[in-house]
Amino acid sequence: MKLLMYSIREDELDNLKEIEQKYAVKISTTDKPLNVDTVDLAKGFDGITVQQHGNIDDDIIYQKLHDFGIKQISLRITGYEIINFAAAKKYDLKITNVPAYSPRSVSELVLADVMSLLRHLRETHLREDNADFAWNGLQAREIHNLTVGIIGAGKIGSAVARIFKALGSKVLVSDPVKRPELFDTVEYVDYDTLLTKSDIVTMHTPMTDFMHHFMNIDRFKQMKKDAIFINASRGPVVDTKDLIAALNDNEIAAAAVDTFEGEAGITGVDLSKPGFENEDLSELLKMPNVIVTPHIGFYTDAAVKNMDMISSIDSIKIVKGEEPLHLVK
Repeated sequence: MKLLMYSIREDELDNLKEIEQKYAVKISTTDKPLNVDTVDLAKGFDGITVQQHGNIDDDIIYQKLHDFGIKQISLRITGYEIINFAAAKKYDLKITNVPAYSPRSVSELVLADVMSLLRHLRETHLREDNADFAWNGLQAREIHNLTVGIIGAGKIGSAVARIFKALGSKVLVSDPVKRPELFDTVEYVDYDTLLTKSDIVTMHTPMTDFMHHFMNIDRFKQMKKDAIFINASRGPVVDTKDLIAALNDNEIAAAAVDTFEGEAGITGVDLSKPGFENEDLSELLKMPNVIVTPHIGFYTDAAVKNMDMISSIDSIKIVKGEEPLHLVK
């Protein structure tokens, strides 16, 4: 059995050797994403896995994969909004993802962002670059005195809830799915209540039509003036221009984003010399009360290994005619 992994990184190679030995498969790799220009690389393979932010939306990709005898696309990520499901169904391709590669990886980044913003660390470091060691404006709030609001409490959001509950915070959750295992940890409320009552609002939702630009200027205005906003889910759940306006107009105090609109072709790439074209990102990077990270919430040793292993196992199962464990329906 031969598998092709698109968008492979050097840090994944040791994981692939383990998969080859454990499951008796041959894995080939390319650092290119799956698109109309690279789909022909899959010819001669039994299955493929993919990790990318760019959309896989052209019918010809799915048609060619079908013609090559490939029966699936296994995503080495959680989000599946990059897939054209109509085309996948048309050409009988099964789609799998990795819904829980390591919820702690993202939740720990959220904790780091929150603590950094509460303690004004970015602003402090910027001042120190100019030999300014004054304390004015740097007084912090203590996390145990604050309310944390979580929009979307699936596996990652639940991990976030448990971390902040353990630190003594009150935790509110807005999610249409209520998890009994969280009843002792959180209070479920509606979106309006969460936005108005929380000192910290953090998003952990999938990208759906309902969630597109869910956080807009009207919702930012519902938040407390000294509130912190975190997005560690998908870029388009936030209207970036409205986030910038909310920060400039002091509607909220600070923000951290690990994912942002237009990140395809930017995150994971060294653009220090060629530069990049994303006006909103440039604006966010200038702000002393904003932390921007290049979609690294997932990027831990445990998470990367799980993403490679789980997606490969699902690929192998489909090739063998078995039911995968993480089929996206």
